[in-house]
Amino acid sequence: MIGVTRHLRRTALLTALSALAGLALTAAPATATPDAGPQASTAQTPPPRELPEPPDAVKARELLANLVVADEDDIPGYSRAKFPHWITQHGTCDTREVVLQRDGQDVVQDDQCRAVSGTWYSEYDGKTITSASGIDIDHVVPLKEAWRSGASQWTTPERRAFANDLVDSQLIAVSAGSNRGKGDKDPGNWRPPLQSYWCTYSRAWISVKATYQLTANPAEAEALSGMLDTCDA
Repeated sequence: MIGVTRHLRRTALLTALSALAGLALTAAPATATPDAGPQASTAQTPPPRELPEPPDAVKARELLANLVVADEDDIPGYSRAKFPHWITQHGTCDTREVVLQRDGQDVVQDDQCRAVSGTWYSEYDGKTITSASGIDIDHVVPLKEAWRSGASQWTTPERRAFANDLVDSQLIAVSAGSNRGKGDKDPGNWRPPLQSYWCTYSRAWISVKATYQLTANPAEAEALSGMLDTCDA
């Protein structure tokens, strides 16, 4: 009965996120005011939102204990194109630009919602970046990792919702170098260089996997448990 309930919750969440993504894709771009300068876009920029906070360490341990632990095969057929991103979220702002604005300081966007200036602190490696071109938006649980732990069975709208999820702790602006060093590795093979972030990272990873009912392999689960230990340090 528990398994059925959790399946229904995941299905309901994915349906809701897919609906939101579908609305975003069909939304008409906002019209810029004639006198808007190259650095003005306040009319289409929503109020800043805090980074979604993952569950605390106690809840994360409970969620981790309930994850299905199983070996994960490199399932054929993966393509980033099967996880459509970045979709339009509002006006001319896509998911990447929303996260850049959310996670940065003093971010200025042009009339196409592109970040033209600002400062970003990369939680993974402690670097401060002053150009949006040096920032990647990381999927905490990488797309390929999701594919091999359950997302290969999803529909394209479900994968699109996952790839653009602004509700859960799934998207974060980090240095391009740290994101590319991570690639599609799970915590059994990669952890943020900044150890002080391990607590938050493990909580976020577990939360996303639990929300989307994705599996974890044994080495991944063990690494996550160890990273949660840093929450008490």
